[in-house]
Amino acid sequence: MNEVFEKLNHCLKSVREKTDFVPEVALILGSGLGEYAEEIKVEASIEYKDIEGFPISTVAGHKGRFVFGYVNDVPVVIMQGRVHFYEGYPMTDVVLPARLMGLLGAKVLFLTNACGGVNKEFRAGDFMLIKDHIASFVPSPLIGGNLEELGPRFPDMSDVYSKRLQQIIKEAAEEEGIGLREGVYMQLTGPAYESPAEVQMCRILGADAVGMSTACEALAANHMGMKVCGISCITNMACGITEQPLSHTEVQETADRVAPLFKKLITASITKIAAK
Repeated sequence: MNEVFEKLNHCLKSVREKTDFVPEVALILGSGLGEYAEEIKVEASIEYKDIEGFPISTVAGHKGRFVFGYVNDVPVVIMQGRVHFYEGYPMTDVVLPARLMGLLGAKVLFLTNACGGVNKEFRAGDFMLIKDHIASFVPSPLIGGNLEELGPRFPDMSDVYSKRLQQIIKEAAEEEGIGLREGVYMQLTGPAYESPAEVQMCRILGADAVGMSTACEALAANHMGMKVCGISCITNMACGITEQPLSHTEVQETADRVAPLFKKLITASITKIAAK
């Protein structure tokens, strides 16, 4: 058996020894959204450290556990703290949680993140519906022996961020009166923020926002047939767009400030996704 798939199955068995909950939607929470997991109707939670072989998030503000429960009546599994490539894990470990949530039963992966705005029309605190991504600057999680049990060697990438789910999220935002930008997300490795020249490169290549996560998770989920959608919170304008130096404190402060609206948008979107 493929070593990566064997590890994935080992984690699946470990989770199933603790809960038999079957989610419809998997939600990965970005910076500032961690408390959302405690605001749903919680049925069970599992610390990452209690799943043998599972990668542990080391980033401040990322709690590190799965929460199982209901958003209104929709069964969900929430990843309260994600793992990043810059933490030193191999890319197969970075996407292991997304794959695991799919094996637990989730058909939809809902991605959220905090990121830098590259589009000069954006402002800190904006929400951006992810229409597509550029992941050419990080290792693909599909490199190596293909996991035939999950998906094909050469997966189609024409509709990674489901157009149907995008439309549902846009309708939810309109009904809730929440402004929603749209754009392309670019993932770089981090952990340093991008230089002004790198930000200029991102703009030239067509990115509207840049961050250090998300695209690799979307790629892995798409490979295994999950429907994917995503919303970015623009927590700061990327380096060179404004004169202000960047810091994780600024990112966290902005994410915390807009978190109530973000949570409202996520709840409305998940409810509509399940109803369609």
